[in-house]
Amino acid sequence: MENFHLLFLVLLLLLLSSSSVFVLSYGFSNNLPTLSFDEGYSHLFGHNNLIVLKDGKSVHLSLDQNTGSGFVSQDLYLHGFFSASIKLPADYTAGVVVAFYMSNGDIFEKNHDEIDFEFLGNIRGKEWRVQTNIYGNGSTNVGREERYGLWFDPSDDFHQYSILWTQTHIIFYVDNIAIREIKRTESMGGDFPSKPMTLYATIWDASEWATNGGKYKVNYKYAPYIAEFSNFVLHGCTVDPIELSSFKCEATPKPNTIPTGITTTSQRTKMESFRKKHMQYSYCYDKIRYKSTPSECVINPKEAERLKKFDPVTFGGGHHHGKRHRRSQSVSI
Repeated sequence: MENFHLLFLVLLLLLLSSSSVFVLSYGFSNNLPTLSFDEGYSHLFGHNNLIVLKDGKSVHLSLDQNTGSGFVSQDLYLHGFFSASIKLPADYTAGVVVAFYMSNGDIFEKNHDEIDFEFLGNIRGKEWRVQTNIYGNGSTNVGREERYGLWFDPSDDFHQYSILWTQTHIIFYVDNIAIREIKRTESMGGDFPSKPMTLYATIWDASEWATNGGKYKVNYKYAPYIAEFSNFVLHGCTVDPIELSSFKCEATPKPNTIPTGITTTSQRTKMESFRKKHMQYSYCYDKIRYKSTPSECVINPKEAERLKKFDPVTFGGGHHHGKRHRRSQSVSI
């Protein structure tokens, strides 16, 4: 019996050890200051297509023949760290877009800012693609899109997607790995997002552009398409919407677990490795859109040559996500 108990303890330790590795492999740090859904967010659109689970910390957004769905942060923020763990729909997802993004388009309609994660669905057997983009001061005629594949299937399990926004730089993270850094340059002027924004999450039908330039549409035979969200982090400088003219914000104490930027050689090496392996498109190398390379771009000849093998891009028009917010144009392959 003593040997049985010893064997049981060994197996239990192995199980706990493997569980820790499992959590770390999916990149979510349990030390981040998470919120329940009701503490940080409100329903945006989609009626019953938004479901808050019993734990209050997880949400399902679904798309069906009637509508997509979405939620929005209760506060406006001027800079901060914003994150969620997301599990995307599986199987045939062509035409489906899941977005996790910041915007002030409902407040500054003609000169809005935006920081985007967009997940673009695909036909069966083809991978989801991730697109990042920023707009500043209504600069939608200068899209700064980048497109990537991932090193995992984002429909298999939850993965953490995060945005760090400061006065000087914006960093996009996937599972705590920085995948893109945008540094504010003098030449960008107002194109760098600089006004208070709210955070959004949506799922919607973008059949006209999202997959192969609209060749493959949403097929509602596979509906409902469900995107799952949890581990909400909203850590930023909150702004009173009544005092927008001053852009004064109320800072909150920053835990040591909140990233501040790419501060080590290891972090930069991981980002460069990701971009070399997984980046499929960058606006910096798009000679069709931009006859002159945008001023903030740093051209890498090897990167330019590698990106030539990917298909050319097409564009989508404006998109409406319920009564509170209009989306700007997006790039598509």
